[in-house]
Amino acid sequence: MIPFKHSRTGDCEHACCLRVEDLCVQAGGSPILSHIDLHMHCGQIVALIGPNGAGKSTLIQSILGQREYSGKITFHDSHGRQTKLRIGYVPQSPRFSPGDPISVLDLFTCCISRRPAFLRPTRALREKVLACLANVHAEALIDKRVGTLSGGELQRVLLALALEPMPNMLILDEPLSGVDVEGMTLLMDMLDEIRRKFDLSILMTTHDFSMLERYCDRVVLLRGHILRQGTPLDVLNSDEFAEAFHMTGGGEA
Repeated sequence: MIPFKHSRTGDCEHACCLRVEDLCVQAGGSPILSHIDLHMHCGQIVALIGPNGAGKSTLIQSILGQREYSGKITFHDSHGRQTKLRIGYVPQSPRFSPGDPISVLDLFTCCISRRPAFLRPTRALREKVLACLANVHAEALIDKRVGTLSGGELQRVLLALALEPMPNMLILDEPLSGVDVEGMTLLMDMLDEIRRKFDLSILMTTHDFSMLERYCDRVVLLRGHILRQGTPLDVLNSDEFAEAFHMTGGGEA
């Protein structure tokens, strides 16, 4: 698959758009995030990077509505009208024990229906779960125990769950963590396919920079405030990137 780079420019006219404007977050009177301005269009993959403690999780929590902030977070449709933002969220590396009896079908049953997981699922519910898994080509995993899945398989299951119901935006916290190189490529190909098919925006945090140039439209470098944002090459080769990650002689990653 040849990764798709979204053709829209920075102009929000005629493009559905998430707008983060002058966002500030404090804790105990000390600033965590200061004057964050960020626009994301539907169909874009944007990587949020920065050293540990840079405020990436705080920004995600703010967008999810889990953190108090000042400033504005709004979502506008392609006609410029402000509308409700629907977010699908995949957290970082949830832990399941290999001995846990819960299957992928059980997990979906608990999350998308009111039917207790210990009851035999109806045929209609099983078909719905299969349709969800089909969005990430993971139908074969439906009866597997969650604790026995590989890192890449688990990410695909969680991604399928985040797409039900279909959101405007996906937020993934370190989706490449614990995934081998082959699994990273498969997962990023899947994200690329999803944003093509459903025209939704994807915001992901990562400490692995090897996939950014191939798959991401934009990269945002954060350390309390936005140090730099632009194309992957622009950010990764910048002095700000080199300084943020204590590199010398340029910022290639």
